[in-house]
Amino acid sequence: MRSPDAFLFAAFCAISMLPVDAGDVAELAHRIDHHIDARLAADGIAPVRSVNAAAFLRRVTLDLAGRIPTVPELDAYLAIEADQAKTAVVQQLIASPDYAFHARNQLDIMLLLPEEYNDKWREYLLEATKENRAWDRLFREILLPEDTLSTDVRPVAYLKRRVQDLDAMTNDASVTWLGVNISCAKCHDHPLVEDWTQAHYYGMASFFKRTLVTRKGFVTERFEGTTKYTNAEGAEIEAPLMFLTGATLEVPPLSIDGEELKQLQEKIKKAEQDEKAEDPPRPDFRPRSRFVDFVLADTDNRFFAKNLVNRTWARFFGRGLVHPLDQMHSQNPASHPELLNELADEVAVSGFDVKRLVHAIVLTKAFARGVRTESAAGPAPELFAVAVPRPLSPRQLSLSLRVAGRSPDSLTGLVGEEDWSKKRDELERQADGMARQLTIPGDDFQVSVSEALWFSNNQSMESEFLNGGGDRLVGHLKQIESDNDVARAAFRSVFSRNPDKDETNAVVEYVAARSERREAAIKQVVWAMLSSPEFRFNH
Repeated sequence: MRSPDAFLFAAFCAISMLPVDAGDVAELAHRIDHHIDARLAADGIAPVRSVNAAAFLRRVTLDLAGRIPTVPELDAYLAIEADQAKTAVVQQLIASPDYAFHARNQLDIMLLLPEEYNDKWREYLLEATKENRAWDRLFREILLPEDTLSTDVRPVAYLKRRVQDLDAMTNDASVTWLGVNISCAKCHDHPLVEDWTQAHYYGMASFFKRTLVTRKGFVTERFEGTTKYTNAEGAEIEAPLMFLTGATLEVPPLSIDGEELKQLQEKIKKAEQDEKAEDPPRPDFRPRSRFVDFVLADTDNRFFAKNLVNRTWARFFGRGLVHPLDQMHSQNPASHPELLNELADEVAVSGFDVKRLVHAIVLTKAFARGVRTESAAGPAPELFAVAVPRPLSPRQLSLSLRVAGRSPDSLTGLVGEEDWSKKRDELERQADGMARQLTIPGDDFQVSVSEALWFSNNQSMESEFLNGGGDRLVGHLKQIESDNDVARAAFRSVFSRNPDKDETNAVVEYVAARSERREAAIKQVVWAMLSSPEFRFNH
């Protein structure tokens, strides 16, 4: 009979042996490191050394699975020889059900969640991430749902949320998909960026001017509608369809007479107001579809590919190669322009395969670097010589609490679980309530008052994460006789690491001093750990 460690090792490796072009991805990771290291060498800066194995597992599991690792996953990882461990765990996580769930959650934050929670939209995104749908295809489906998914109203949520506000629809499309914020050019040419003028802003708005969503969720466009603006000299100008590159498109004249147009407009108006009305006719010329064509045909500036790279990079490093993420223009160059260009080439050649890009990034030396513990100022963040602690998203936090709060024997994760996909789906549903109450972290994140009060006073904190049931962490810890072992088990479950000597002593002394109410003392220890900054951040 095999030992538990041997079983975990074998199970871990069996799951990891999946058909991936590992050499190709590893070579891309090496090229990424080459660019980062060359800049560091040129500036005479030594990067911070890599984190240890346990810290890397926690970091990469949070970034690829959206949760902390289970204790069995930690044991299995530490059992693998060091030179094989990183490649094995990344390959396992990339191929796991967790990856699709977390990628869905991240996409939702990027595209809709700050404005609206939508179950059907999240269902659509999960289908897309499960099949690793190409980024350009996802873009088409979301911006042109009537063309690409005509019987599926779920992706309409993105446009529907913005359709009543032309400015929001214009700027969100530019910021989200192209990395360009042109809102400051609405009233006049951009005061600080020569690239963007009023003509750019209103030219972009013209692509969306005619868009409408019917009462029953059908997306279409009107047969007419132009965008006008007043320039700095006071002249009124009718804006042409104009992309960020300055390329314009002439709107063909309508080939229908006034009476026919009036009837079409009545049908459209009825469809906007009456859920039972028939779907309105669609015009042959649809400006929004021309916007999509412009985006995907741009092989010079490549806003679309560069924005995908930049946003993906920022997910794993806390900032983009171009920063802020919505300021991609000539006066805000990338920190590593050659790297940005090379990765933009890579994603385009790969067919906009997001998973391949992610896979390569997390295999880099740059991704594995440690955080600074000294108080003195370190290297500039755009050099990527040191890791930046990143706050967990609401769903990452809620999921991680559920993993940490369970007994290590009752939640094994990707090691030994018969149907982890089903279990992950269950965890997602359990995490939903808390996740929807917390604030999505932005720049200069600080824990909100409502979150602090939730950890201090919410009854579900006690009932879900601190109860002494046999399948919960507190229930597991109270059965351990040695207080030293209690400390070790608690730290491994919550922080995915062993405690140091001082931490062990602190737990032992606290619990020993309350021997007459030992379970309550253990609860306090677990609560302090779950509500700590170490648990709240990915680092």
